[in-house]
Amino acid sequence: MPEHGSIRRALDPRETATPFDADRDERTQRQLHVARAQGDAYGDAFEHLRTAAATDSGEQFCGEYWIGYAVGPAEGVYEWRIAELVWRDPGTENVHVTITVRDAGDGRFVPGLVVTATLIEPNGDVVATREQPLLWHPMLYHYGSNWTVKYSGLHTLKVTVEPPGFMRTDLANGDRMLAPAEVDFTKVNVDVGAG
Repeated sequence: MPEHGSIRRALDPRETATPFDADRDERTQRQLHVARAQGDAYGDAFEHLRTAAATDSGEQFCGEYWIGYAVGPAEGVYEWRIAELVWRDPGTENVHVTITVRDAGDGRFVPGLVVTATLIEPNGDVVATREQPLLWHPMLYHYGSNWTVKYSGLHTLKVTVEPPGFMRTDLANGDRMLAPAEVDFTKVNVDVGAG
């Protein structure tokens, strides 16, 4: 059973993210307050997903990010095919892997990343390594996809996040998230019959 606790912006005491310069001026302080409110709302949505739809989930601090995961039953999705959205049911796919990447400074979701996940079976065999595309979800943007997994049990999930290529507008606080991040989640309980 996953452990569910607060997933707000608390930092691991052994590590630090690049701090915001909140003392720069009043405008920056207000912006940071609004950004943290967005981060808290995203954290609340992730917590709801974890408790309502996931068979297992977790989150770890890694550099300038909080990287999280949730695994649950495979889901149908709309996909673009020849200039129109077409619904696709999971078919033989039986597990959905959700990856969240949040800014450790304010908790907001970080868009526009290249996120790669590797799922490893309990016996050490690699299920697959694949890029997790950005998915729109009615309550939680995330990186994710459906997987075909043979065995239930405790898997390892390795996640790699490349630094974002987007431009940043804040001279004092924009020079962040410059290095790749990697995190391993061990003992991820995957239930192939949960759907």
